[in-house]
Amino acid sequence: MDNRAGEMQVFVRVVEAGSFSEAARQLLMTPSTVSKLIGRIEERLGARLIERSTRRLSLTDEGRIYYERSGALLAELDDIERELAQGARHASGTVRVNASVAFGAHGVVPLLPLFWEAHPNIIVDISLSDEIVDLYLDRTDIAFRVGALTDSNLVARKIGVARRKIVAAPAYLEKHGTPRSFEDLDDHNCLGFNFRRSAPVWPARQGGRIVDRMVRGSLLANNGETVRRMAIGGVGLARLGNFHIDEDIAAGRLVEVLADDAYSDVEDVHALYLGGQRVPQRVRAFLDFMVPRLQAYMAHDRFSASAAPSLSPAR
Repeated sequence: MDNRAGEMQVFVRVVEAGSFSEAARQLLMTPSTVSKLIGRIEERLGARLIERSTRRLSLTDEGRIYYERSGALLAELDDIERELAQGARHASGTVRVNASVAFGAHGVVPLLPLFWEAHPNIIVDISLSDEIVDLYLDRTDIAFRVGALTDSNLVARKIGVARRKIVAAPAYLEKHGTPRSFEDLDDHNCLGFNFRRSAPVWPARQGGRIVDRMVRGSLLANNGETVRRMAIGGVGLARLGNFHIDEDIAAGRLVEVLADDAYSDVEDVHALYLGGQRVPQRVRAFLDFMVPRLQAYMAHDRFSASAAPSLSPAR
């Protein structure tokens, strides 16, 4: 990892302390570590910066230039961080957020108390809905979406990857049997959704390829939480995101079925917002707080998500 700013800080401290040992004491490092860091800088630059002797250290001409420039750069970095930190702490106004019911309830909402500790002047106007909202028409600042993104001029920051699982309550499986293949779903009550964008199909692996398997059931709902509750109640099978139901599986309220056949049933999770050069400070503060914490949440062992942040135009 490139840590030139950290190396500059060590170099400046050595020059100002007048010795490797004193700089090491101030930095809570060993003298050998400090010496190796200075040597690394010199090797990278191809120039000797410090003349070493048993009595004192003296800067070469290159070292004097590096010291002056490093001090100026570090001071500027401190000014930038101080300005942004003060702006973030004093950010105010309303951030309008939209999220799916499950991801919002399990991922976003639990983080809000911590967010308000850091940003007490920001009001969060949050709506949970599994319908896709238009950020322009609905005056929404940030939307957390699970699934494929459509072409737009929105900016997308990837949160992670969620895997869909097919689950049922133990009581349902005891009464109706456990499906062993996707063909067996014809004999089961498969709970579904009524979104305009949804279709009564579940992806399945058959013959080495992925196909959409038609399903049917007694329930069509507009959110995953209703489907989850009906599945726990023993009504039928449900296909839901792992962030929504892994706690139920661990507690024995739900049991995953057909795991091998649905191994590739995954969807990306993104934070979407209106781009441009000037994102309001209140929106930036919310994103900067939420995104890394949600990435860590999605990168938990139960997920196949990557925690590495990304910034790209929405597909």
